Amino acid sequence: MKIAEDVVLGIDIGGSHITLALVDLTAKKIINQSYYRIHVNSWSESEGLITSWAEAIEGVCQKAGIAIPRIGIAMPGPFDYDKGISYIRGNNKYDSLYGLNMKELLADKLNIEAENIRMLNDAAAFLRGEVFAGTRKNYERVIGLTLGTGLGTAIYNNGIAKDGELWDSKFKEGIAEDYISTRWFVKRYFELSGINILDVKALKDIASQSDSAKTVFKEFASNLGLFIASFVAAENPEVIILGGNITNASPLFLSHLLKSLSQHHIDIPVVISKLGENAAIMGAASCWQTELEQHWV
Repeated sequence: MKIAEDVVLGIDIGGSHITLALVDLTAKKIINQSYYRIHVNSWSESEGLITSWAEAIEGVCQKAGIAIPRIGIAMPGPFDYDKGISYIRGNNKYDSLYGLNMKELLADKLNIEAENIRMLNDAAAFLRGEVFAGTRKNYERVIGLTLGTGLGTAIYNNGIAKDGELWDSKFKEGIAEDYISTRWFVKRYFELSGINILDVKALKDIASQSDSAKTVFKEFASNLGLFIASFVAAENPEVIILGGNITNASPLFLSHLLKSLSQHHIDIPVVISKLGENAAIMGAASCWQTELEQHWV
């Protein structure tokens, strides 16, 4: 089996899933019918996790009738992305991978060279993907936030995307993620209503009938605006991109966020991710873009 030089396998590894797809870097698109997503048990032993990831990779490539191409993987931290060593521990996921070289283990399982695998932070991959093929393609300075179970932050500056590492930065009476995450929504709604709710989607579904829910979204916008104000002051971006599952409820908080930012004298564009969950896949695959351009030269 052969593989085109401009095709890369992009992979997004989350706390409960692995999502992967073949990406045509020239067209900047996911190849039709190559998208695949499976649930993984992040508490599994390392051998089981590596095996499940390898089987998913092999399945996608076999279905497409191609050899395993170069691979880009978006992975949560803490992680040594250059060496491929996981330092995730105590976050209710992937503890069994602590201290292990993921590149070497996965390459061995797939029978490929470890240098054919590249890894990068998931928030950085999200932002890189959006700049590469999504919402904003012509800016040189961009900041991104992924709003979901946790808070991800990323910085894009002149072609380089990196983790902002701000999730645990000091914020109000705790850290940023205490106020900008799903658990904050659940906690705050219970404080106002005495009712436990599962997640932000459930809160969104009742917002039209619940004043407490509306209040929670407004308070979230205020918290997010305050956090973004300091982020903007540090990085001076040309645009702000928001992604993550919480943005599915953006009609309930975006106008309040823009008002909050205006109060902080910030009027740069705020946009919602165009690629959605595919942004990290595209960003992970695009880490091979330089090699593709050198091949053309």
